Amino acid sequence: MLQRCLDLLAPALERPGSVVVDCTLGLGGHSEALLTRFPEARLVALDRDKEALRLSGERLAPFGERATLVHAVYDELPDVLERLGIARVQGVLFDLGVSSMQLDEAGRGFAYAQDAPLDMRMDQTTGISAAEVLNTYPAGDLVRILFAYGEEKQAKRIVSAIVREREKEPFSNSARLVELIRDSLPQAAKRTGGNPAKRTFQALRIEVNGELAVLERAVPAAVKTLAVGGRIAVLSYHSLEDRLVKQVFAAGAATTAPPGLPVVPERYQPRLKLLTRGAELPTEEEVAENRRAAPARLRGAQRIREEAE
Repeated sequence: MLQRCLDLLAPALERPGSVVVDCTLGLGGHSEALLTRFPEARLVALDRDKEALRLSGERLAPFGERATLVHAVYDELPDVLERLGIARVQGVLFDLGVSSMQLDEAGRGFAYAQDAPLDMRMDQTTGISAAEVLNTYPAGDLVRILFAYGEEKQAKRIVSAIVREREKEPFSNSARLVELIRDSLPQAAKRTGGNPAKRTFQALRIEVNGELAVLERAVPAAVKTLAVGGRIAVLSYHSLEDRLVKQVFAAGAATTAPPGLPVVPERYQPRLKLLTRGAELPTEEEVAENRRAAPARLRGAQRIREEAE
């Protein structure tokens, strides 16, 4: 859905001196497309993964000083812009979830299809690993995480097996967890929804990286950094992510006036205009080309008014 993201942002970025923020740099594919499509724009790109910054830095080197790459989590955007002396930006892009590089690099432990240490930290210099979560969290917390973040209906069954097995030997590698999940589920649950470990791995990744808590802070902060006329596009891959984005955009696009006023004063007028009708989905062609795009949901909004004083 890259082309659609570029088209959504285009009216705000096709002007000299515009600044666009890629909040989820990854391997730099979206950043490269932004810099190529909008030759007058300056890019600020964030990522918490130092290896991603290194690799994308090589990719974006031909753009020189037009690209500024920063080691940061995307809820730190206001602080990053302040350090760079940037008051407002014209465009913001989020491509949420785990990057292809992280999925494909076996040693990171994100993928359930190959055995690897259960790490799952996007920034491997800080925080606790997925193995620590599995080995130390109380059973009730693990059930909550699997059910809320992975939408795993068999959470209690899986957690019972995890608690039983970790008493024998702590978890360290992904293959053992995948095997335990397969053995824990009833046959009917194994026949639907792809790999039965998918939902548990997703839930652990979200917990390890605090993704929903970070996103809850990041999207409102990103909206506040937009200049009037600026645009934001968010690609989500999980219903909870999409719901958070939807709520922020809907609140910004609604009047805050008390009911019954004959004329709505300026300070109560909406700050945002929605650019998508609901969430846009990938085309069949996009899913055929990249199956990881299947759950993607795109929402966009434009800043039409400053915050009320």
